[in-house]
Amino acid sequence: MWTYNPATAASPKTRGHTPEQDTPMHLNAADLNPEETYKLMTGVVVPRPIAWISSVSGAGTVNLAPFSCYTIVSNKPPMVGVNIGRKAGVRKDTAVNIKNNGEFVVNIGDEDLLESVHLSAVEHPADVSEAELLGLDVLPGRSVAVPRIGAAPISLECRLHSITPFGETGAEFFVGEIMVFHIREGLLHNGKIDTAQLRPICRLGGPNYATLGDIVTMATLAQTAKTIIGGAPEAA
Repeated sequence: MWTYNPATAASPKTRGHTPEQDTPMHLNAADLNPEETYKLMTGVVVPRPIAWISSVSGAGTVNLAPFSCYTIVSNKPPMVGVNIGRKAGVRKDTAVNIKNNGEFVVNIGDEDLLESVHLSAVEHPADVSEAELLGLDVLPGRSVAVPRIGAAPISLECRLHSITPFGETGAEFFVGEIMVFHIREGLLHNGKIDTAQLRPICRLGGPNYATLGDIVTMATLAQTAKTIIGGAPEAA
């Protein structure tokens, strides 16, 4: 971990920057097909955290798959959002399961789980449990009927809040309200996650992933307290 110092920060030239790199390439988005756009955007929007989602089919199969279009949506109530695309116009098993039973679990994989996270993206029939196939133990949920991955350092039990369609390829943005946080002992300190101890993994373009790397500590900035609309400010 290091602290940023503007006096010693590297300039573009000292980072290997060349004058030729000042001339940008221009691509018209309308000229790109869906596959080309996907490859481009997944290389541009990096790094991306991974929502390793467990869900249950109507037949009781525990499906497991990683999704890296994933973010915080609300902090009161706590909500996360995950974009789930389609394959050849057909909804993925995870999307079908969530739509049918309204529940899912977002598991956070760490460095030890990288291979399992990657292999859980292999396409299988809906009646194949990726968790079982990969030898991953699951634990029952406390507020949902969907199990979590026992080896995951953090798991978020979610109930479906909304589904919003986007674009021409059938992508849908699933928002879930977090009902229960499962956090491994030793990761939570004074209400904050120790990210270095978490050792999260993230997705880059293609079959590429990254680990945390250096943590850069900047000066703390004053911020207005988070509030509930019409309510009193919450304690920091």
